[in-house]
Amino acid sequence: MEKKGSKKKETKDEKKDSRKTSIFALRTTISQEKSVAALIEKRVEGNPSANIKAILAPESLSGYLFVEAPSQREVNRIITGIPHVRGKVVGKINIEELDDFLIPKPSIEGINKGDIVEIVGGPFKGEKAKVTRIDTDKGEVVIELIEATNPIPVKVNADYVKLVEKGEAEGEG
Repeated sequence: MEKKGSKKKETKDEKKDSRKTSIFALRTTISQEKSVAALIEKRVEGNPSANIKAILAPESLSGYLFVEAPSQREVNRIITGIPHVRGKVVGKINIEELDDFLIPKPSIEGINKGDIVEIVGGPFKGEKAKVTRIDTDKGEVVIELIEATNPIPVKVNADYVKLVEKGEAEGEG
């Protein structure tokens, strides 16, 4: 039983973990972000003294990855010798600048009436279609298959379509 008012001694690891961390941007070879992140993760797991808190490799930003650590020196120490790392740490990043990568965007965002989309799931997977109507409340799009002999409207979840090309600006009506 602890006495009232007695302070618990912090271990060396607890002191190290309580230090303030920052986020650092790191340049990589384009399309090698995930492999670099995996190599950093393996190196951190094999090194108990490494103090890397998180690694982020956003798909929408090629050639960069973000590492959370207490110091730039710590990041440089860990990345030394890892292939596909392009130079040293680029700089410190505010967490607000990463909001676009951390908050998921609705899948319907960016798709408009008249756009050409590719169906990425379901029975029509791989087919191209034209968007005829968008239901943002339900997250669905109504499409017409391009290669079909008779254009039949098909309602699919917006998660199952990927924008291929922007259509002509059509007036809503």
